[in-house]
Amino acid sequence: MIIPIYKPAGMTSHDVVAKIKRASPIKLKIGHTGTLDPMCTGVLVVLTGNDTKLSDLLPSEKEYKAVMKIGIATDTQDVTGEILESSKVRPSFEEIKYAAESFIGTYDQIPPMYSAVKKNGVPLYKLARKGEKIEVEARKITIYSIENPQLIAEDEFSFTVSCSGGTYIRTLCVDIGENMGIPCCMKALERTKANGFKSEQTVSLEKALALASEMKLSNAAIPYEEVFKALPKVIIPENGLNYYMNGGRITANRCKIENLEAETYTAYAENGDFLGLAGFINGEFYGKWKTML
Repeated sequence: MIIPIYKPAGMTSHDVVAKIKRASPIKLKIGHTGTLDPMCTGVLVVLTGNDTKLSDLLPSEKEYKAVMKIGIATDTQDVTGEILESSKVRPSFEEIKYAAESFIGTYDQIPPMYSAVKKNGVPLYKLARKGEKIEVEARKITIYSIENPQLIAEDEFSFTVSCSGGTYIRTLCVDIGENMGIPCCMKALERTKANGFKSEQTVSLEKALALASEMKLSNAAIPYEEVFKALPKVIIPENGLNYYMNGGRITANRCKIENLEAETYTAYAENGDFLGLAGFINGEFYGKWKTML
């Protein structure tokens, strides 16, 4: 099952998964597609059973509504941390907007020490809590757009950012501040879109827990056809269906295909059953991920 949940503030993504596990009378294999900090709210995509394999096949782009605090730098890069530096300088709206929009595109971002990124198998936040300071490698991330910029208070700037997976908005706020020569950090964050799902498609954690306790969690699941509707379709022939579902490859000339310009397709049987995702290579289709028919 693929279930987009609206994560409330005050708990980790791991906490959400653990709560659903405990609520279910049956044992659930369950995971999520991307960590949200405890203070952050918004879309958290939860996967169960065989669908946990879909994590790397869902769209990676994210969208956030962020509020940046101007004039304060902290050790965690957000307002929950210890203040390291402060400034009473207040740039104009135009200066902040220009600095923020200068990050649109691809750049090397250094993940924060208080993050789940691992160094030699150990999460950075665990090393940070021990007071250890290590060199963190920069990672290429992409900021696709920064929209709806607003100066909502003398020292608070809000904006909506669309970005690649792996982007830290806390760090983006710090980077924007450094661009202006003024300490900044993140005050608030809501993930409004993740893996192709928007906030309005989510269910509350409270509802998800109630459904899990009644063994009706599937009521909150998004149909596969809806999740992957943007992908082209391939129809696997009946006389090759068992072979395909057991790991075999089917040549393209045996299939009904929308186009041959993609690497991943939604696969269907001739009777209309959704089979999963098919990969295409060297003129053949193979199962990238298959449903449990």
